[in-house]
Amino acid sequence: METIKWGIIGCGGIAHMFARGLQCLENGTLLAGASRSPGRAEAFAREHGVERAYADYESLVADPDIDAIYIATTHNLHFENAKLCLENGKHVLCEKPFTVNAAQTEELIALAREKNLFLMEAVWTRFLPAIGKLRELLAGGAIGEVLSVKADFSISGDFGAKHRLRNKALAGGALLDLGIYPITFAAIVFGEPPLRIQSSAVMGNTGVDDRSFCLFDYSGGRRAMLSSSFTHHAPTEAIVCGAKGYIRVPWFLGAQELHIHRNGTERETIKLPYGDGENFKFEIAHAMECIAAGKKESDVMPLSETLSIMQTMDALRAQWGLKYAGE
Repeated sequence: METIKWGIIGCGGIAHMFARGLQCLENGTLLAGASRSPGRAEAFAREHGVERAYADYESLVADPDIDAIYIATTHNLHFENAKLCLENGKHVLCEKPFTVNAAQTEELIALAREKNLFLMEAVWTRFLPAIGKLRELLAGGAIGEVLSVKADFSISGDFGAKHRLRNKALAGGALLDLGIYPITFAAIVFGEPPLRIQSSAVMGNTGVDDRSFCLFDYSGGRRAMLSSSFTHHAPTEAIVCGAKGYIRVPWFLGAQELHIHRNGTERETIKLPYGDGENFKFEIAHAMECIAAGKKESDVMPLSETLSIMQTMDALRAQWGLKYAGE
């Protein structure tokens, strides 16, 4: 496959994860990084052996040697950054959450189709081997009819008011940063958007959701119980419950193993590990395969799914009265 040359917009922590993941692959290379913070792009380039460093995004998207761009900025900038890339003829892989709201997502989808460019949300969980195996097990009836999902992603720490998790100006809050993972997991299992959404959130003193608790109803009486928080700690796990057993997925967002409990049998463990620095390589490899094949969107992370999950998160924020700048 032809080598795909990448650029990165934003050179913070998650950009380093992308760079390490790309280094694990043979058919892609990181050509340039761009940051508006003085010296950050240069430091990023030195650390990862990147050839070019730009102090503004406009120079990066104007680089004729770059095929695709990974967007690693804060949530509030995803829309304008992705739009800039698409308008300049670059394929886009945008870190989750894709945008702040569904209206922005719809606009980017329309623009990508107008420009005939590849566009995908970077939700690394969907591309992990363990999640692929989970899909296979559920489709094969390993635990019978699936009736419910429980998933929680909660962390705690000394997050100051200006930290991206708590900063409303950066589209902070537990939902867009953490809660998207339990919602994604439920979507993977059930393959459809919820029919009914019930939720409650604890709003913090910076005006964003510190933690939330959700109950989703799906067709056939199926349900998902989902939660996320950055003010308390809890086991990060997901449990898929069926008529004939259940599957527990420890650290489900970065899943490396599955614990299968079938009624009346000993627990079966399936391990599908990956190495340090390899967690993003699966989504990057998939994006490059799509680009090389001339596809405009992924069949694993289709744009319709991105839009559906953004609509779900819009509905949750509406229940809490949480609006961001410009909404």
